Amino acid sequence: MNTPELGLPMPVPAEGLPARVRIHEVGARDGLQNEKATVPTAVKAEFIRRLAGTGLTTIEATSFVHPKWVPQLADAEDLYPQISDLPVELPVLVPNERGLDRALALGARRVAVFASATESFAKANLNRTVDESLAMFEPVVSRAKGESDDVRVRGYLSMCFGDPWEGPVPVPQVVRVCRALLDLGCDELSLGDTIGVATPGQVTALLAALTGAGVPVSALGVHFHDTYGQALANTLAALQQGVSTVDASAGGLGGCPFAKSATGNLATEDLVWMLRGLGIDTGVDLGRLVATSVWMAAHLGRPSPSRTVRALSHQES
Repeated sequence: MNTPELGLPMPVPAEGLPARVRIHEVGARDGLQNEKATVPTAVKAEFIRRLAGTGLTTIEATSFVHPKWVPQLADAEDLYPQISDLPVELPVLVPNERGLDRALALGARRVAVFASATESFAKANLNRTVDESLAMFEPVVSRAKGESDDVRVRGYLSMCFGDPWEGPVPVPQVVRVCRALLDLGCDELSLGDTIGVATPGQVTALLAALTGAGVPVSALGVHFHDTYGQALANTLAALQQGVSTVDASAGGLGGCPFAKSATGNLATEDLVWMLRGLGIDTGVDLGRLVATSVWMAAHLGRPSPSRTVRALSHQES
């Protein structure tokens, strides 16, 4: 039984929420980078093409990091030309100027840098302090922005709510790094709950502090992991504060190779189901999205952890 065809979930709009949410799909990058086995380039390309066929407009494609650090994405140069014709935005991660050069050479026009709100994770992920990493990103962002008027830069900020080494992360600490990334020239920030410990009150407090510090809510996206089952609740809290960009991963794929307690991302299907029930437009065909995640799960040799995928496809746990 395909419940969306029966008019389920029933749309019941709530006041104070955005009319439309842009889903920043991260399954092909953040999802696959955490796989133990390397997924063939042709499968990745087909995955992205199928995702584009669901109505998603932003699909993060790959990462131009050194293959030593993320071997699962070592095929970035081979993959990107196979998908660059798609009529969607295809952001890529660039850790430094060398990564930016590789991305720009292939025609990428959406790039992202990845910073940390905590010193411990900055050291683990980038082998630098927070301020040293910001200094490394400065020429990356300025060169990207100077390349062309149509190049946009996203700033990922990890450990916004909790750190496996440091514990709770003070809100002013997060605000400082967010302001620094915007001052570098980032067009958008993605607030990451890397180990999935955030709760709705914490999300509300951080967003209030950011807007109070002059960060426009239109420049903010949220990136929640579902380690403690809080991702959808946290997303709703963010929507209530005016956020309209939400990161999610098809089928709930992903984690973080540099933070072992980070489990899967918020599943795109679960997000779409909730947003549909709230009467919020995403432009995504849920049936096609579920079929895509089932297809990818077969290639990975395990069922999707997304509850919506399982409910609509009758996958067994």
